[in-house]
Amino acid sequence: MTAHLDFFALTIEPFSKEIDDKDLWLPPSKRGLVDELVEAIEARESVVLTGEPGVGKTCVLRAFRHAIPPDRFRLTYCHNATLGRRDFYRQLCLALGLSPSATAAAVFYAVAQHVEELARERRAHPVFLLDEAHLLHQDTLDHLHILLNYEWDSKALLSLVLVGLTDFDDRLRLRRNRSLASRVHRRFVIDPLTPEDTADYLRARLARAGCTRDVFASDAVTVLHEATAGALRDLDRLATICLRHATRKKRKTVERDIVARIVKVAADPAG
Repeated sequence: MTAHLDFFALTIEPFSKEIDDKDLWLPPSKRGLVDELVEAIEARESVVLTGEPGVGKTCVLRAFRHAIPPDRFRLTYCHNATLGRRDFYRQLCLALGLSPSATAAAVFYAVAQHVEELARERRAHPVFLLDEAHLLHQDTLDHLHILLNYEWDSKALLSLVLVGLTDFDDRLRLRRNRSLASRVHRRFVIDPLTPEDTADYLRARLARAGCTRDVFASDAVTVLHEATAGALRDLDRLATICLRHATRKKRKTVERDIVARIVKVAADPAG
C-alpha cells in the first residue's frame, strides 16, 4: 500500500486527511472566506456557511479554528445534528463542561446561565459551531434561536456558526424558521475549486510530502478537475489511486491516460 511513497520519494501520504490545521492548504478565495468568518465572530455575529459535499467545508472550519484567538473565544464544536432537542442540549452541556440535567428546560437554562456568566466575567466569547446543520430535527431548529436571545434580545453573548449543505439555507428561509433566520447576520457559500486551484492543491500537498516537481501532467490535472467537479474529498481519493497506478506502471509522471482510466473505473467499477 505504500509502494507509491517510495517510488515518488514521498515522506508521508500526500492526500491524507490527517493533517495539522497549520498545514492546511486553502486557495485565495477560501482564505478570504476564513478571514470573513473571523471578522464576523470578532463582531459577535452569527453566521451560516453552506456548500456542496466535498468542496472543503471541513478545511475552512479547521482553518477558522486555527485563526481565532483562543484567549478571546471559546469554540464549542458539535457534529451530531441528528439528536432530538433534549439530547442536543445535553451534548452542548457536555461540550461546555457542564453537568446536563434531566429535562430539556433545565439543560437549556444551564447553557444560558453559563453564557451569561462568561459575559459577566468578561471571559472568552462563546462560539457554538454546529456542523451538518442540514440534518437538524425541526423541533431543535424551532428552539435554537432562543440560544441567541439574552437580556431582552439586546446583547450578543453567543455566536452561532451553522454549517451545512446548500439546501439548509433554503430551509432557514421558510416562514417557520424566520426567528432564527432573522438572527443570522451573514451567509457564506463555499464554491468548488477552480482548475487553477486544483493544480495548486495537488502541487502543495505533494510538496508537503517531500516532492518538489510536478507529478501530474497539466492535461491530467484537467481531467481530474473535471471528474471531481472541484470537490477536495474526491480529488484526494482519485489522486492517491493515480499515484498507485503510476507506480505499478513504473511511470514517474501521472499523465492523462492514467487519470482517464482511473476516472472511468471509478465511474463504472463493473466496467
